[in-house]
Amino acid sequence: MKFGICNLNCVAMRIEPCSTSEMTSQILFGETFKISKIKGNWIKIILDFDFYEGWVLKNQIAILDQESHTKIISNNSVVSNELVTFVSDQNNNLQTISLGATLPLFSGNSFQIMQHKFHFDGDANEKKMTKSDIVSTTFMYLNVPFLWGGRSPFGLDCSGFTQMVYKINGYTLLRNASFQASQGEVLSFIEESEPGDLAFFDNSDGDIIHVGIILADNYIIHCDGKVRIDRLDQSGIYNVDTKRHSHKLRVMKQLF
Repeated sequence: MKFGICNLNCVAMRIEPCSTSEMTSQILFGETFKISKIKGNWIKIILDFDFYEGWVLKNQIAILDQESHTKIISNNSVVSNELVTFVSDQNNNLQTISLGATLPLFSGNSFQIMQHKFHFDGDANEKKMTKSDIVSTTFMYLNVPFLWGGRSPFGLDCSGFTQMVYKINGYTLLRNASFQASQGEVLSFIEESEPGDLAFFDNSDGDIIHVGIILADNYIIHCDGKVRIDRLDQSGIYNVDTKRHSHKLRVMKQLF
């Protein structure tokens, strides 16, 4: 088994080993993975964070030996809470990282990827935070445009948004809305929910296709065209611009 780590800010994961193939997700700086297959300039990976699979270009990642991989995943995950910032290595080379980047083997103001040490002066989370922290994090993504498969503050999809907000605050959500809906405890009524809980929405076939984060006073923040705030009722999401319901409520879940 071979292992690797993302050493660029954001790298596309694709369904097939081809640059024109659909982007199904992204790996962010510092996230580690197992390598399951190699095909030319492409490698198929299984992300350690959420077990998601996809193809990435070999020249956009760094290979890890098993000892380094084990050491990284055995330590507590520390995540950048800066929208966009720079880190510098021992040669003062700058590397851009963005909100939700993982900082492996973080200590003091530095972290390490194999023999490379990086200096980081920003804000980072290294423990499980509260629901109020989750709500605060959602506003950092406000107006970020929708991007299918995206997980960064430059573009994300609905489940990428909820996953990253929870990741920054110390919790693991699976990648797709339908997978996330399998996590946590069911809430029967909106009145039972708390700001920071999740709401899921289905289509006419009963398939869960959308997710958002519940806010106070029957509001919800979600990614639909962009990360936006709308109203939430027992029917679903009421779009404040179109004055119509846009998504049908299926279930609400409380992760903690």
